[in-house]
Amino acid sequence: MGIEFFYTDSNGHQEENPRFLRKAEQSIKQAQRRIYKKEKGKNGRRKARQRFAKKHLKVSRQRNEHAKRLARCVVKSNDLVAYEDLNVRNMVKNHCLAKSISDAGWTQFRQWLEYFACKFERVAVAVKPHYTSQKCSSCGTVVKKSLSTRTHVCKCGCRLNRDENAAINILNLALQARDGQSRSNAVGLETSTLLGATLVEQVSRSSTESPCL
Repeated sequence: MGIEFFYTDSNGHQEENPRFLRKAEQSIKQAQRRIYKKEKGKNGRRKARQRFAKKHLKVSRQRNEHAKRLARCVVKSNDLVAYEDLNVRNMVKNHCLAKSISDAGWTQFRQWLEYFACKFERVAVAVKPHYTSQKCSSCGTVVKKSLSTRTHVCKCGCRLNRDENAAINILNLALQARDGQSRSNAVGLETSTLLGATLVEQVSRSSTESPCL
């Protein structure tokens, strides 16, 4: 998942980031300014606040519907969905990127992925994102690059979009985790990743708490 594109998958497909808040930002600011032009305690100020709140509500609903629609499509099209286990709460502490990260709605997308994975009996695996964009998906060599470097180039000859390279690494890690999990699960059940839970916790929890799996 990213800011330039909403997500990039291991096949190289990049989903556009809709940027709902950015597109509505000017209109929201105008509605906010109208509040201060109205006299305190008057009905006009109350109505101005309501119009301002409705604009924010519209953006919130757009973001949620977008995440819901994409998550459903991704889950129904794949038996296994692997995604980054991002700590969004810490990421938004970066004031330069906080608004863009919040506008993307990564947490909502993850929650819908996990919901539809359970509903359609698919496997969803959260993978730690450490070094997934630095490691070469072809030979495993760590190729250090800054955030501004958007193309992964390795001495082995691998040349990919940075996010596509990371997506392939994430998928490979998920497949490894899934194989190890299946071997350690005596009941033979596969489990989807639950929000905030590790794979080990899910294996022990699946036989008692996951009737849909």
